Amino acid sequence: MANTATLSSKFQISIPKAVRTEQAWAAGQQFAFIPKGKGVLLVPVPKVEDLFGMAKGANPNDFRDRNDRF
Repeated sequence: MANTATLSSKFQISIPKAVRTEQAWAAGQQFAFIPKGKGVLLVPVPKVEDLFGMAKGANPNDFRDRNDRF
C-alpha cells in the first residue's frame, strides 16, 4: 500500500502523484464515486466527444434486456 492518502479535515484527499501519472489524470477532471461494499471506486467521467463512435455498427433493433438473463 505504497500509494496512500489521508482524508483532511475538509474531507479532501490528494491523489498520489504516481497514480495520477499512471492514469494520465489532469487537474479539473471530473470523477464519479461508486460505492462498492465498504469501499468506493473512483472512475473518471469521460467527455462526450471521447464517446463518439463507441457504438459504431450497433443494431438498436436487436437488444437484450434483463428478462433474457439467468
